[in-house]
Amino acid sequence: MDLYEGMPEPVRRAWERSLTTGRAAMSRRRLLGAAGLAAGGTLLTACGIPPAQGSRNGGPEDTPDHSKKEKVLNFANWPLYIDVDDHDKKKRPTLDRFERETGIRVKYVEDINDNNEFYGKIKPQLAAGQDTGRDLVCLSDWMAGRVIRQGWAQRLDPANLPHAVTNLEDRFRAAAHDPGRQYSYPWAGTACIVAYNKKATKGKKVTSVTQLLEDESLKGRVSMLTEMTDTVGLTMLDMGVDAEKFQDDDFDAAIARIQKAVDRKQLRRFSGNDYMDELNSGDIAACLAWAGDVVQLQLDNPDVEFAVPDSGYLFGTDDLLVPAKARHQDNAEALIDYYYRPKEAAELAAWVNYICPVAGAKAEMEKIDKNLAEDELIFPGADMVAKGKNFRPMTSEQEVAYEEKFSKLIGA
Repeated sequence: MDLYEGMPEPVRRAWERSLTTGRAAMSRRRLLGAAGLAAGGTLLTACGIPPAQGSRNGGPEDTPDHSKKEKVLNFANWPLYIDVDDHDKKKRPTLDRFERETGIRVKYVEDINDNNEFYGKIKPQLAAGQDTGRDLVCLSDWMAGRVIRQGWAQRLDPANLPHAVTNLEDRFRAAAHDPGRQYSYPWAGTACIVAYNKKATKGKKVTSVTQLLEDESLKGRVSMLTEMTDTVGLTMLDMGVDAEKFQDDDFDAAIARIQKAVDRKQLRRFSGNDYMDELNSGDIAACLAWAGDVVQLQLDNPDVEFAVPDSGYLFGTDDLLVPAKARHQDNAEALIDYYYRPKEAAELAAWVNYICPVAGAKAEMEKIDKNLAEDELIFPGADMVAKGKNFRPMTSEQEVAYEEKFSKLIGA
């Protein structure tokens, strides 16, 4: 049976891209509830787990690199997270060009469908100080941070990354999970914002979380996300709390505020990417949404609008990093650097429609699609950049505690 059978075409196309970018995958995991994680899932405590022995963190000589003799690269990414040829889906234009230019043969596998699931897959090798069989992986920032903290990522060599060092947009350089960007570079940026169907709202603009939670005209036609960091983070911002510096009491107050909206049936439900179907049809009048989804829906539905709340929005990244003991770090760094060339970055962004982290890519995008070049969900302007906030880093214990409270709220 076709997974997308019966879906309106705009939603089908948006789902095909967004279901597996990391945001939706995490949402499906959240629905399992934090109790399962605490009972033996893949969350780790900071104690009792040794860093990979002989990791390249201690120096380039610790892990022999075979890149010069072995012109190969094993690259693990999310499905549908790279440009493909419109006429031949087996071709990936930018990646194919990288292979021709460098002579490096890329084994590109789309085996990351969920951050924790993938982490559980490679954790035994990492903990044992063994090669995972992957030279480059793409993980959401919070998971990349976990791998880095465990000592299971190899420090990148800036000498091999001239384009990345030069062209990384300034707003991506300060990363709480990887200070100084010593271990990771963004593949794409992500943003959680407010979206609405102007036909369903009868032309009324929806621009804040306060409206989602309290506007009587939207009652029963609002959805929020099953992604804890986005839903609670945006609510805290709306309450005047800095999502990058909040305390436990702030988190509890945000949960209580959302619970009040649940109790009075203001909210229709909490959802993963399936909000797109209802937003597209107007069954959901307004919701929290991920920027890449909105860009995709707007291609076919002019009624879908978005707003960046004055209080701010949740910002994150999906990051490239080299696992400890990888055999081909130089080859991995060559690929990272290649995608920080503005032309290649623009081609990638034109297909994935998420925030581009590469300076100079916007000018190249204008040659491809002027509308995409002006889309602030791909190339945010200074005002939008200033409003972006990260959800502060959590310890494993905090993550479990917060997830337990959030799971109770959403009924997971």
